[in-house]
Amino acid sequence: MQNQTMTDLTYYPGCSLATTSKENNSSLIHLFKHLGYNLVELEDWNCCGSSSAHSVDSNLALDLACRNLSLAPPDRTLLVACPSCLLRLRSAFLHVKEDQDARRHYEQTWGKPFNPDLQILHFFEFLDTIDLLGYAPERVKRLEGLKFVPYYGCMLARPPIMRHEKNYHGLMENILTSLGATPKKWAFTSRCCGTFLTVARPEVVAPMVNEIIDGARQANADCIITSCAMCHMNLEVRCSLKDKVPVLHFSEILSMALGIAQTEYKGWFARHLIDPKPLLKALELL
Repeated sequence: MQNQTMTDLTYYPGCSLATTSKENNSSLIHLFKHLGYNLVELEDWNCCGSSSAHSVDSNLALDLACRNLSLAPPDRTLLVACPSCLLRLRSAFLHVKEDQDARRHYEQTWGKPFNPDLQILHFFEFLDTIDLLGYAPERVKRLEGLKFVPYYGCMLARPPIMRHEKNYHGLMENILTSLGATPKKWAFTSRCCGTFLTVARPEVVAPMVNEIIDGARQANADCIITSCAMCHMNLEVRCSLKDKVPVLHFSEILSMALGIAQTEYKGWFARHLIDPKPLLKALELL
């Protein structure tokens, strides 16, 4: 590790990384530790409201997100891994910051002043400023031979209220290419996976997912690399095609490329419904 001094970041895992995508959570924590950052989980956090609450009751969704903001220590950056959680937390933050009535409601409800200087960052925003090759120079081309398609999902495409936010599309391709992997062109980089409809309307989600998986096959990709835990789950759970494609979290493949937490890989991949181990062994990554 280049940086021996650990920097604390407040970390909001969200429901998906705490439950269905624990392997995403674990690989992210190990990755940031290797980079010199200690992820301190936000104490007593709750669901951000996600698409479900937002679709049913916007006021409740706002309060759910704002409660998390009220719990965040004012002197530390709040790091978020899930694009949906980032969307909900940042949208709530901007709404309270710019609307006086919303700010009064916030302070009356949570009994503390609103912090307009709180930094809420997606983990991509950290990786974009770090020279990752400097943390494992001997493994610069460790991913050589891996052909992948990047799947960002639709949540990182900002809504109008956040139109000035930075767009990190291309980051996975740039980083993984520098580590030896080959990105393949395809038309589904930002295609919606069906998100929370997977519970209420699986018959709607399955064709959407199948089209995405088939797109990866048509692109001649070995695997799909995701930036969103919810997307990852849908791509695995709702695919009904016989010819499936392994799906990997970006934090997993990046940790492997940097040689991080090698004793943890078995536990991570045991949670995958589409086993990536044959592919990774063939490429001598395992």
